[in-house]
Amino acid sequence: MKISFLKKSTNQNPVIDKDRVNELKIFSNNLGIRFRSLDLLNLALTHRSVLNSTYEHINNERLEFLGDSVLGLSVTEYLYLILPDSKEGELAKIKAYVVSEEILSKIGFSIGLDKFILVGKGEEASGGRKKSAILEDAVEALFGAYYLDQGFKKSKKFVLSLLIPEIELVLKGDYKRDYKTIFQESVQKRDKVCPKYKMLKKSGPDHDARFTYQVTVNDIVCGVGEGKSRKIAEQNAAKEALKNYN
Repeated sequence: MKISFLKKSTNQNPVIDKDRVNELKIFSNNLGIRFRSLDLLNLALTHRSVLNSTYEHINNERLEFLGDSVLGLSVTEYLYLILPDSKEGELAKIKAYVVSEEILSKIGFSIGLDKFILVGKGEEASGGRKKSAILEDAVEALFGAYYLDQGFKKSKKFVLSLLIPEIELVLKGDYKRDYKTIFQESVQKRDKVCPKYKMLKKSGPDHDARFTYQVTVNDIVCGVGEGKSRKIAEQNAAKEALKNYN
């Protein structure tokens, strides 16, 4: 993807060339949405690795910050309304999963965002447009840009059109549970710290070893898990911790 749209202009904003305008229109049309300002959409799809002496601070980080809140409120309201009997802890767990990097980057791929995002030469060479973190940030920036362009009502509708299928998978139990990620995001949201994992025991021969791990939050043991590998034991510890953490 060329980044020739970055040109000097008298109003200190980059001018988008015709080719880029066409790309942005194709992208938004594919999504079934319309932007009044293609500048906002272009900004949402500009990674910080795109550096220019005149426009070095023009990237999607601020829109990502805004879009995170648009996403959070949209999903939170939806869960609150459709699950009137669920407790706060259960709602938080569902939300933590569906707004995770894994899900948002998957959505980024599904809408073809990786084909339209602008990255610098270094990121391009290292496969940056395929990186989960970059796609997650761009999806959130896209939500932020659409909110500024169209308001909350339309941006919420757009967010939910992409997130409701993931929410339904969670409610059906038909999804891959990354318990460590879910638990970590829940802990960071409530306690502003990261859970800590510690191996308690390793037993059996190397070819058939069993590991036991515990996970703590603020030095309080929240869960203990076993498994044939360290990763599995940690996942099981996190799974157990989610039952106790509230």
